[in-house]
Amino acid sequence: MIETYRLERERTALLVVDVQERLFTAMDLEQREAMVRNIKLLAAGARRLGLPVLVSEQYPKGLGHTLPELREALVGVEPLTKVEFSCGAVEGFLERLRALGVRSVVVAGIEAHVCVLMTALDLIALGHAVHVPADAVCSRTRANWATALDLLRGAGAVVTTTETILFQLLRRADTAEFRDLRALIK
Repeated sequence: MIETYRLERERTALLVVDVQERLFTAMDLEQREAMVRNIKLLAAGARRLGLPVLVSEQYPKGLGHTLPELREALVGVEPLTKVEFSCGAVEGFLERLRALGVRSVVVAGIEAHVCVLMTALDLIALGHAVHVPADAVCSRTRANWATALDLLRGAGAVVTTTETILFQLLRRADTAEFRDLRALIK
């Protein structure tokens, strides 16, 4: 059980779900700004620590693409286009994840009670340890966000924060990675 809560950089991936132009503007204002800031921090941490990163886009023809400010943080990551709510239901996604050899997946993005929740449930069912940073997911309403976090916790996901994830992956304060990320965290 304790292994579910631990993150090891060699066995962890970051998945950014559907943070797209038209979806973003419908989200709770305060939450969405914090979410973008924290996803950028997670992406910077993933890049610095060598974690694989996956990105999804829900029906980009109608909802737009990943936010420009996140695309900058996610340079080189080709988004997985989907119409399914769960990334796990998209052909090829699970194979990509399996090829990475990861055990834990940090899932961030939009909307907490729809695509994030359904993706997390599929990953948990497949035996992955899923970590959802509460400060890097959002929904249109706080009630939907809070309900999603309760459902995720009940299903076995680790509901956590961006800083907790980064410090777990860093493990030590006497490294170049820590010094690089400390400047971003403060």
